[in-house]
Amino acid sequence: MKLSSQISQNRRISTIVLPVITFIVFLSIWYAYAKFHYDNPVQRRNALPYPHEIFTDGFLPLNDKVNGLRPILGYMWPTVKVTFLGLLIAVVLGVFVATLMNLSKGIEKSLFPYAVILQTVPILAITPLLTELFGQEIGVRLVVTVLVAIFPVMTNMLFGLQSTDRALHDLFTLNQASRWTRLIKLEFPSALPSLMTGIRIASGSAVIGSVVADFFFAKGEKGIGYYIRTRQQQAIQRPEMFAGTITASLFGIAMFVLIGWITSRAIRNWHDSNLAIRQSSFKILRPLKGN
Repeated sequence: MKLSSQISQNRRISTIVLPVITFIVFLSIWYAYAKFHYDNPVQRRNALPYPHEIFTDGFLPLNDKVNGLRPILGYMWPTVKVTFLGLLIAVVLGVFVATLMNLSKGIEKSLFPYAVILQTVPILAITPLLTELFGQEIGVRLVVTVLVAIFPVMTNMLFGLQSTDRALHDLFTLNQASRWTRLIKLEFPSALPSLMTGIRIASGSAVIGSVVADFFFAKGEKGIGYYIRTRQQQAIQRPEMFAGTITASLFGIAMFVLIGWITSRAIRNWHDSNLAIRQSSFKILRPLKGN
């Protein structure tokens, strides 16, 4: 018992210590490269500033209306709204389309190839078309976010629906259950872990989609992508650019953790696949067959 407790404690410590060591190594390489690659301090700051310069010149002062953290958070708010709304739309549409494809092989064969094609089309290539159809304000940003986020939701949901235990299907058949009853009481519950996996993947994609949309659609409320793009265009504002990028990345991590927490709460009491969450140091849920 004592040995098991010691092993568990060592695992918890390694979960914290190893990422910290990796981060320290990363910062050391950053400092060394910036110092030895650029001879001129001004050129170095305008190209690859030191991490502490990003903090002092990018995030500080905290309460200034023009520079620092306050304007960054102001630009983040529209991106946050687009991300959450776009993710919600992607989840609803993804579940709906996956359910249709599960109900009919004909529908699956008709729609799935186009879903794959849509996923592979570069957003930049269809930017003029999206601008023509949806304008340059929040509507087109939502469309970009949904296009980026819907595929993992749809494919994971379809996987979950089609991976339901065959023995349980036979049991429902013996009880003469209707197609609707089979879908609601058997296939949907079995597909929930896979759906949560898809939503978790889509949450990161939604952040990327909303930030990318901010880069190219600048009318209306301007998001963090606009902030990053405008700061990138002026070398003297390079620390501010990095600060905006770091803030967007932290938002992506927060989305991943939030969806992971919701996943754990949604299935913790009744589905075996929740064991995968508890055993993983990063709580990454893998699609499993429902029981």
